[in-house]
This record gives sequence, C-alpha cells and structure tokens, in this order.
Amino acid sequence: MDGGVAAVPSAPGDPELVLASASPRRRELLARLGLTAPRILATDIDESPLPGEVPRAHAVRLAAEKARAAAVLAPGAVILAGDTVVGAGRRILPKAEDEQTARACLARLSGRRHRVFSAIAVLTPDGTLREALSETIVRFKRLEPAEIEAYIAGGEWYGKAGGYAIQGSAEGFCIWLAGSHSGVMGLPLYETRRLLRAAGLKIA
Repeated sequence: MDGGVAAVPSAPGDPELVLASASPRRRELLARLGLTAPRILATDIDESPLPGEVPRAHAVRLAAEKARAAAVLAPGAVILAGDTVVGAGRRILPKAEDEQTARACLARLSGRRHRVFSAIAVLTPDGTLREALSETIVRFKRLEPAEIEAYIAGGEWYGKAGGYAIQGSAEGFCIWLAGSHSGVMGLPLYETRRLLRAAGLKIA
C-alpha cells in the first residue's frame, strides 16, 4: 500500500463537483483526495483588496465570492472555490504578474516570517455556504540578490501570491513552516476534505 486515498466512484444522483479555479495546483491537490474529474469553471471576479482589508479577511471574502459566481453558472452542483493570500504583517502581497512585482515580494519576504492564508468555500445546491481557513507561518532565509535573480529567471513566480511557489525551488528558501504545506500550495487538504464530506460528497 502506498498510503494514498482511493478514489470513490460517484453514485447515481450524486451532485456534480465543480472546482471554481483553473489552477493546475488545485486540481493536482484535489486528486490526492481521490477527486480526479471535477468540472473546471474558472471565475472572473475583481480580486482587488477593499480599503483597509487585511490578508485573512481578503482570502475568506474572495473564496466565497468565487463560489457564488460559479454557482450562477452551474446550478445544482457542489462548488469548491479557494483563494490564497500571502500576508506580511497587515499588508497583502500581490500575485506577481511581472518581474518587478516578484522581485519586490521576494525582497520583502527575505529573512523574515510571513503568513499564508488559504481560504476555501463550499457552496451546495441548497445555498448552504461552508467556509474554512488555513493559516500557515513560513520563514524564509535571507536571500542574496543573486538568489532572487536566479529565481526570477526560472519563472516559477508568475501568477503566484507573494511571488513564489512553495512546491518549486522556492522551498529551498524555507527555513521552517508551521501549518499546512498544501495550504501554501493553494488548497488545504484537511479543510477541503472536511467541508466536502459535510456537503455530502463521498470521500474515503
């Protein structure tokens, strides 16, 4: 036995599972729970922080908004949505879409602790919204300028909250991590399994 979780076949009449995200990471993580063929339905919402919004509240709000947006397009389905936010103090670090942003994020995270908030929301056809939040503390080593530039050149940072992907070479920057590794990747598996089971999905 490899210790993995076996997939559980859906019974007739089981609700369809919709993953409200186009993230390959979330699909890969969901497969670890045996859920290998969800319908993918990416949502297009405004992810700008509200005035004064802190990282924790931002992640929770966006996960719920994504779930509600997907439910409009997939009535009758169980919707799973998530959002991951990197916070340095009360500051929300952006998703890096260019090298300058990624470089600034890594410089801010260098040699210090930060928190990763990974929120999930599960919305069932009867309108019940279940929510959970994973909070993980990550500490990076002090990064040399050459290390930052080498990471930028590798391109793993693109589209990632805080300008890094823990599942890639940035894990080599991590001195320690307290919390959920899968949460830092984008989908906290303990919380996800708990909420999907509560929503009636059959998961071993």
